[in-house]
Amino acid sequence: MCGIWALFGSDDCLSVQCLSAMKIAHRGPDAFRFENVNGYTNCCFGFHRLAVVDPLFGMQPIRVKKYPYLWLCYNGEIYNHKKMQQHFEFEYQTKVDGEIILHLYDKGGIEQTICMLDGVFAFVLLDTANKKVFLGRDTYGVRPLFKAMTEDGFLAVCSEAKGLVTLKHSATPFLKVEPFLPGHYEVLDLKPNGKVASVEMVKYHHCRDVPLHALYDNVEKLFPGSFEIETVKNNLRILFNNAVKKRLMTDRRIGCLLSGGLDSSLVAATLLKQLKEAQVQYPLQTFAIGMEDSPDLLAARKVADHIGSEHYEVLFNSEEGIQALDEVIFSLETYDITTVRASVGMYLISKYIRKNTDSVVIFSGEGSDELTQGYIYFHKVTTLKWRDIHAILRKAPSPEKAEEESERLLRELYLFDVLRADRTTAAHGLELRVPFLDHRFSSYYLSLPPEMRIPKNGIEKHLLRETFEDSNLIPKEILWRPKEAFSDGITSVKNSWFKILQEYVEHQVDDAMMANAAQKFPFNTPKTKEGYYYRQVFERHYPGRADWLSHYWMPKWINATDPSARTLTHYKSAVKA
Repeated sequence: MCGIWALFGSDDCLSVQCLSAMKIAHRGPDAFRFENVNGYTNCCFGFHRLAVVDPLFGMQPIRVKKYPYLWLCYNGEIYNHKKMQQHFEFEYQTKVDGEIILHLYDKGGIEQTICMLDGVFAFVLLDTANKKVFLGRDTYGVRPLFKAMTEDGFLAVCSEAKGLVTLKHSATPFLKVEPFLPGHYEVLDLKPNGKVASVEMVKYHHCRDVPLHALYDNVEKLFPGSFEIETVKNNLRILFNNAVKKRLMTDRRIGCLLSGGLDSSLVAATLLKQLKEAQVQYPLQTFAIGMEDSPDLLAARKVADHIGSEHYEVLFNSEEGIQALDEVIFSLETYDITTVRASVGMYLISKYIRKNTDSVVIFSGEGSDELTQGYIYFHKVTTLKWRDIHAILRKAPSPEKAEEESERLLRELYLFDVLRADRTTAAHGLELRVPFLDHRFSSYYLSLPPEMRIPKNGIEKHLLRETFEDSNLIPKEILWRPKEAFSDGITSVKNSWFKILQEYVEHQVDDAMMANAAQKFPFNTPKTKEGYYYRQVFERHYPGRADWLSHYWMPKWINATDPSARTLTHYKSAVKA
């Protein structure tokens, strides 16, 4: 995890413009560098480093003697870089995983390069010999990337939007900043005056497609043939184990977030097993957060005892959570209600990890709900009470509709859960790794018949649970524990986090303000006082940037007025049972 920043064709003084790059210093607390581009006085790179791989030669922009005309700034991890190096017999100058991008580009061009990268990444690649600039981002947008580009060819790129919003450009008083789309790369021409012109934007990978790099990986051979259930379960175990194993690539200590839910528990248990097999000498540190009587704390404790991790519990109260809201919204660069709610706990636990431990590379279970249809609203209509059926019967989800919704959620991860996971950890100089979003694992899961992936017997993620039924990785009661949203599980059922927040904002936003909400905020007008409060904080930090969020996250197929799972009928029924 690092912070990248680059300018091309700046009309203003670079020494002044570079001050903007300091706004993402939290992403790389270990080292920092600015570097001008030879022959282009108005182009430069900025880089904040978190030294995770090759602490000696890992500074950026990466330049090697063999390709003096290539400049690379990237944020991410390329897990198959050694495999690619060996297969193509590339001569490396460093031990940095990103160096593979330079060699692959020289060998086959940008499209072959980006399709061969097994990992998470956001990069800027400059080729001064061919006068080209390339931008690229991984399939799910696990690593963030923002850009601003003007009609006269000024281009600015940064890991976070906050590093671009204060840039100056003579022809554009208000610089439009937008997220770079995941799963895409862009080709731009570099002009003699340092300005650029976009040539094409290419979608290089769909989450359903088996990635090109699968031809070269060393995954244990999958069981061939049909979608017979035992074959599928075996293949899922193989791919998940490999997804965790490849992510051990680091020179820093590894830890794991552990909420006690299915996803983080499977990650923690598999991670500890892989660390033992790799003969790592330190114990795995696991981290849980919650308020008093939090079901997550109790569940995480059971998992930690079962797997034998060095477990830490972080307690916080409602006042501490509310006080963190301003910092959280600034870090997130969004005002989405469910994202803000869920981010407070993750932000506070990341702060604790950075201050009190030496774990830097942190594993988590992000992405599983979207991939495996884990949200409660994926339940079949028949699991809902009769009074709900009339209102939603016309929108009753079929397995095929559920498949479409799952893929939509995956496409939008960069706006919601992946955004939350990156910003809350990066704010404290930590690097997050998410095995459930592994290319091989996710593409295989999405290739399975739609009816195999839906909830069964009133239980979401049934296939995933069944896959690990006989593994003894985690306690049975955790394996079959119902879905509990992170923002809900950190508090007791009697006093949910969303209720605490709503009680607080009731005194911050009055009815008159709500009556004027549509006039004050015509785009994504907040419908609740909580939404209004978050929007107010966001606008204070990022005025006029509301379009960074295209829409609010909200459950589908049901008449939901709040994104919390605890407001849904299915959850209430399960609690009573």
